[in-house]
Amino acid sequence: MKKTVCFGEVMLRLQPPSYQRFLQARSFDAVYGGGEANVAISLSQYGLDSVYVTKLPNNPLGIACRNEIRKWGVDTTKIVFGGDRLGIYFCEKGASQRPSNVIYDRAGSSISRASESDFNWDEIFDGADWFHFTGITPALGDTLAAICEKACAEAKKRDITISCDLNFRKKLWSRQKAGEVMSRLCKFVDVLIANEEDSADVFDIHSAKSDINSGVLSYEGYTDVAKQLIERFGFKYVAITLRESVSASVNNWSGMLYDGDKAYFSTKYCINIVDRVGGGDSFGAGLIYAMLNKKTPAEAIEFAAAASCLKHTVEGDCNIATAAEVESLIKNGGSGRVQR
Repeated sequence: MKKTVCFGEVMLRLQPPSYQRFLQARSFDAVYGGGEANVAISLSQYGLDSVYVTKLPNNPLGIACRNEIRKWGVDTTKIVFGGDRLGIYFCEKGASQRPSNVIYDRAGSSISRASESDFNWDEIFDGADWFHFTGITPALGDTLAAICEKACAEAKKRDITISCDLNFRKKLWSRQKAGEVMSRLCKFVDVLIANEEDSADVFDIHSAKSDINSGVLSYEGYTDVAKQLIERFGFKYVAITLRESVSASVNNWSGMLYDGDKAYFSTKYCINIVDRVGGGDSFGAGLIYAMLNKKTPAEAIEFAAAASCLKHTVEGDCNIATAAEVESLIKNGGSGRVQR
């Protein structure tokens, strides 16, 4: 069985019921999630040996968070306990022309106060085939950036494939800082996952003839972006998610995988969104699973896009679809007929 390791922050997500706004809320639904944790959970659902690494407070919230991740079959034995708090984010779900809104309350979280000595990468990477992190983790502070760099260096020494979802968050750091740090980390990365906004914000690489607000996509432009990324950093693959936002409730969704010679584009799905949080994470997990199982580039991008399409129909941060359900969507299409 292939073994994957994911490292990053997991948080408590508090969301008003249904589509209420913050100003209306008298209660909040609680969900645990985070970029790398979402990937770890997805990979576990696909049947892989999935390990998640983070630092959590040794209190009931931290333990409940660990238990939630473990519930989905993820190996949580490498989670470190310590520090004072679990990061929180508040999510107001958008609808139609009203966008979603996120407020972070994560300063001083346990993972942001972690030290390099908290993580024994010899033990963590024992038998591992793949290591995944996102651009959110190094954005939490210089120490976390250094820990990510150490982890990447240790993974590279062991010939472990490394993937990174660029995931730029302007509420966490500046474009300049992100560009500096991610340029250092990306020299280790084999598979980069991004979108048009991330590439522009972090590396000032733009997609020609594409306007994310108008929803007009240029396949030629995205191929050029991927080519520029490979030329600058030497990635083996660049995967780009292609989101066409008709509204907060309806998106067209597809993906592209570029291998340095050819660009492969997936089927395009028109999604009536239930919950878009974690959509990119489910795409990344689908891609990792497909590549570890030696699918062709064309098959891999189809699996990643279909997996992420299904995630958009699931409440919560993580995708709990099985590999068989993803394959069924690819084979049979998305009519939504009852399965009997």
